Amino acid sequence: MTGTAPIILADLAASGTPFALLARDGATVEVLTGDVVDVELLADIPLTDRAGSPREVLALVPFRQVVERGFACHDDGAPLRCLVVGERHSLPLADALEQLPAAPVALHDAGFDIDDEAYADIVRRVIADEIGRGEGANFVIRRDYVAQVGGDPLAAGLTWFRALLEHERGAYWTFLVSTPDHLAVGASPEAHVSAQGGIVTMNPISGTFRHPAGGATAETLTEFLSSTKETEELFMVVDEELKMMSAVCSDGGRITGPHLKEMSRLTHTEYMLRGTSTMDPRDILRETMFAPTVTGSPMQNACTVIARHEQSPRGYYSGVAALFTPRSDGGHDLDAPILIRTAYVVDGRLRVPVGATLVRHSDPYGEVGETHGKAAGVLGAIGAIPRDVVARTVDEDAPAPVSRPLAEDPAIAELLASRNARLAAFWLNPQGEPGRGPLAGRRALVVDAEDRFTTMLAHQLRHLGFDVTIVHWSDASASAVAAADLVVSGPGPGDPRDGHSARIARVREVVASRLDARAPLLAVCLSHQVLADHLGLDLAPLASPHQGLQKTVDVFGTPASIGFYNTFTARVDPGTTVVEATEVSADPETGDVYALRGPAYASVQGHLESILSRDGLTTLERLVTHALSPVEA
Repeated sequence: MTGTAPIILADLAASGTPFALLARDGATVEVLTGDVVDVELLADIPLTDRAGSPREVLALVPFRQVVERGFACHDDGAPLRCLVVGERHSLPLADALEQLPAAPVALHDAGFDIDDEAYADIVRRVIADEIGRGEGANFVIRRDYVAQVGGDPLAAGLTWFRALLEHERGAYWTFLVSTPDHLAVGASPEAHVSAQGGIVTMNPISGTFRHPAGGATAETLTEFLSSTKETEELFMVVDEELKMMSAVCSDGGRITGPHLKEMSRLTHTEYMLRGTSTMDPRDILRETMFAPTVTGSPMQNACTVIARHEQSPRGYYSGVAALFTPRSDGGHDLDAPILIRTAYVVDGRLRVPVGATLVRHSDPYGEVGETHGKAAGVLGAIGAIPRDVVARTVDEDAPAPVSRPLAEDPAIAELLASRNARLAAFWLNPQGEPGRGPLAGRRALVVDAEDRFTTMLAHQLRHLGFDVTIVHWSDASASAVAAADLVVSGPGPGDPRDGHSARIARVREVVASRLDARAPLLAVCLSHQVLADHLGLDLAPLASPHQGLQKTVDVFGTPASIGFYNTFTARVDPGTTVVEATEVSADPETGDVYALRGPAYASVQGHLESILSRDGLTTLERLVTHALSPVEA
C-alpha cells in the first residue's frame, strides 16, 4: 500500500524496520518498508499473499543462486532475501537530501584483501590456464576493498546514499537496502534484465574508461573507443546476453546501440537488447543468472573458473536486486539491476567488491588498474576518498558551465555508430516470423555441449523454418539423436582431445552415430573439431586464442565474415581441399580448417550465430542445405 503519513527517514532508521531507498527517475526517492522473508529458490519469492493477491517484493539475489542452474560457486549461504513491501512512500529528491545525514564517515584499516601483485598473478593464470586452454572467451575475477567503519553502520549507509545522490550521475539505480544484520548501498550502472508488459530488456555494459584528472574529453575518450580490447570485450558480452535473450524471448532479441554510459568517474559502452516473452518474471530471472559482464562466457564454465581462482565467496556481488511490481492484470513487472558498484556493511566491516574482465589481450597490471578505478568510483562517490575536482576557469562566483554529454559530440557519435558495421544485420534488424523459412517442415535437434550459443543457433534455425529442440548433451538419447531430421552438435568449452571428459565423449558418440547412419549433421566449433578428429584430421592449439575474433574466410568458394571463439583448431597441409570424401575449407597459409562437408554432413569452426558473423545466417543455410541433400547410394 502507499503510505499517507509524512515519511521521516531518521525515525524510520531508528525504528529498526527493514526498508529500502530507491532512486530510479532522478527526481524522487522511493521508500519501501515491510517484512523480510528469506527463501531457498527464485520460484519461492512470495509474489502473492495467502489469499492469492499480488504484492510487491524487492529481492536481493546472491551469486550462490547459480546453483539453481547447476553451476559451481563458493557457497557462503548468503540468503535469497525478500523485502515483502507493506508500504511505499515517495519523497521528492530535495526532501530526501534534506533528511539524510552528511557528516564524514571514518574508515580504518582500509585496503584490498588481495594485493596488486597477487591479483596480477591471478590474471596471468586465468589467461594462460583458462583462456589459453579453451575454457572460455572471458572471465571476471574479483577482489574486495575492505575497511572498518567508524560509528553506526546505518548512519554511515545513509550518509553514503546521500553522497551518491549528490555526486554520482548516470546510475540506473541508486539504492540503500537495510535488513537485519546486513546493509547494501550503491549506484548500479547496469540494468541486467527488466520485463515490462511482456517486453524483456537486457543492458550489457562493458569497457571501462577511467576519467583523467579534470574529467573526460572527446580526445581522451576517442582513444578508449578505438581500443580493440575494449570493443571486442563489449561484443563478447553482447553475444553472451543474446544467448540468454534467445532462451527467454520468442523473437530472440534485437540489438540497439551502442551508447555511452557516462558516470562521474567512469564511462562505459553499452548496448540494449529487447525481445518479447510470456514467461513468469522469476523464470526470466533464473534463465538470465547472471550477467556475463560480471562472470564471463560461456556462463557455466565461467562459474567453474571463478570458483577455481577467487579465494572467497561472492555474497551478493554480481547478483541482482530484483523489484517485482504488481500489474493490473495480476502479473508482475520486473526491474533488476546488477549488484555492482555497491558497498556492503556486515558487523561493522565495509566491503566493496570489484572485478576486471579478463580476455586474451589483457595486461595483468592494466586489469589491476581497472579494479582500482572501479573501487575508486564507489569510494569517491560516497566520499570515502577525495573526489576529483574539475579546475574552474571562470569566476568562482559565476555559475558552473553546463557540460554536454560526450555522446553528443559528432566525432564520438560517429565512432560509436561505426561499430555496428562489423555486426550481423540479423540481430540488428527486425527478423520476421520464425517457422516460415526455406527449410520449413523439418525437425532439428540441437545438442548443447555447455555453451548456450545453442539458443542463438536454435533461433536462427527457426528462421530457416525448422522446428527446433535443444537438449543438454547428457540428455541426448540415442533414439532422439536418431529420429531428428537434422542434428546440430553444438559448441562448448575445453580441449577436444580430452579423453577423460564425459561431455566430449558424448559429443563424439553423437557425431559418430550420425555419420554411421549417413543422417544429416551440422557440427559447430567444438563439435567441428570432434568431427575433424573422427575423419582423421590433426587437432592442435592455436598460437593465440581466437576468442571473440572476427575473420573473413573462404567457405567453399564464398567469402564469409564470421566470429570465432576457439582455442583449438583442426589442421591440414596448406593447400589441401579434399581428404577422402570430405571437402575442406582451410586457411591457405596455416592449414587451419574453417569448414568441412561431405555426404550428409557439414561443419564450421566459427559461430554463425554470433553478432560478429555478418554472413552467419546465409552461411548456416548453405551448410544445412548441403547436410540435408540426398546421399547417393
